[in-house]
Amino acid sequence: MKIFTTDQIRAWDAYTIAHEPISSIDLMNRAASAFTHWLTTRYPDVRRPVWIWAGTGNNGGDGLAVARLLHQQFYAVKVFVCAFSGKHSADFDAQMMALPPHAAIEVTVLRDAAGTFPEPPPDALLIDALFGSGLSRPLDGPWARLIDVLNQLPNEKVAIDLPSGLFAERASSGPCLQCQRTFSFETPKLAFFYPENADRVGDWSYGSIGLHPQYAAETATPFYFLEGPAAAALVRPRQRFAHKGTFGHALLINGSQGKMGAAVLAAKACLRAGVGLLTVQAPRCGYVILQTAVPEAMCLLDEAEQYWSDLPDLQAYTAIGAGCGIGTRPETAQALKRLLLQARVPLVLDADALNLLAQHPGWFAYLPENSILTPHPKEFERLFGSSANSAARLEVLRAKAREHRIFIVLKGANTAIAGPDGACWFNSSGNPGMATGGSGDVLTGVLCGLLAQGYSPREACLLGVYLHGLAGDLAATATGQAGLIAGDLVAGLGKAWLAIAAMQRT
Repeated sequence: MKIFTTDQIRAWDAYTIAHEPISSIDLMNRAASAFTHWLTTRYPDVRRPVWIWAGTGNNGGDGLAVARLLHQQFYAVKVFVCAFSGKHSADFDAQMMALPPHAAIEVTVLRDAAGTFPEPPPDALLIDALFGSGLSRPLDGPWARLIDVLNQLPNEKVAIDLPSGLFAERASSGPCLQCQRTFSFETPKLAFFYPENADRVGDWSYGSIGLHPQYAAETATPFYFLEGPAAAALVRPRQRFAHKGTFGHALLINGSQGKMGAAVLAAKACLRAGVGLLTVQAPRCGYVILQTAVPEAMCLLDEAEQYWSDLPDLQAYTAIGAGCGIGTRPETAQALKRLLLQARVPLVLDADALNLLAQHPGWFAYLPENSILTPHPKEFERLFGSSANSAARLEVLRAKAREHRIFIVLKGANTAIAGPDGACWFNSSGNPGMATGGSGDVLTGVLCGLLAQGYSPREACLLGVYLHGLAGDLAATATGQAGLIAGDLVAGLGKAWLAIAAMQRT
């Protein structure tokens, strides 16, 4: 799914109004209907008071239309119109005229923020319809005071389209309403994927308001939201007469003294990803561990007892992954350099391979084109420096992927995948329980296994990241998020493949 900017969404609205055709007020009513349906599904108790805080622009018009629709479903609604600026939109005025008599819905117009704001009952649900995505500068003055007052209330808060004070694409420096839920019209907002906005956006959802599909098809954007059907569409069916040679031969170079678990996790995940043959190169101390824990994999012993120091003949392998638990000894660094120079296939590099690359930035020139780097935020910072905020870091992510002609998988909630063409995908699967040691090793194995089978680096990143997150989601249903460990992700990969197969059938 494409993610559009605020300006593009406005243009999409205008395109829909012109080409459907539909009036702007009817499109607003359609949006309010979508929000109301979503809201009443999650908050079905009509006895719960609903207080709607509305501005006087189009987001406020959305709020007024929602108030009318909730009233029709017998919710006890109150509306507080914050008319601090004296300006209002035509559609806001039309929605004011469409409200039922004052006796049915109590409407209070607040002209300034100097006085005391009304205090809602403790169980009242507060709906934010102040600004949405229409904000052009940080909030100050009476608006900042209102946001501060609302944030101090214990009531649950729900935002229409975007929490007030939050910018949809860039970093937000001013006061922002802290909502527990947000419903976005048509597509998610880019700001939803910035970690510093988590307490402002809360649990977010989105829903279509029927904007014209042709605009989305014809309008370019570098940002995408990766969901199950798109990942499932990448899966290649297995032919009846296929054999293990059909699905590639992967080489994993992982592990060192005390860190052989990383090699085991990556190897098991690579096999569960569907690779035909797997060889794991490991120091001699890991031989018994690997042969016992992963009998399906072949084991190639390093000359060194406790660390990676040498490189095998690489010609037999269709994909190579390295870095999990290898350490950063000088001998290991030189082995990594030889790997970068000699590899003729895209590499998957994680963990200590990334730390060594950060120590030797000149080695980026040796990376095979379309290689995949999988840093977590701290590793990303070591590689490319710190960023002032998530918006700035996202631009660095895309710029470095373009500069080095590689794929960078920045791990975290809604893992971001940037490619050489500047495109950036945000993943929809996964959960906080996956924030545990070894989770990244599993992802390395999955990506390497997919590459070995002939998936392109882009396909391997998208399918692999989604599959990895889905395995975590399925595993968490059995263990809970707090009880999730990396081995559960490996065990969940089979169920994740079955779930993706079911998506293909629907």
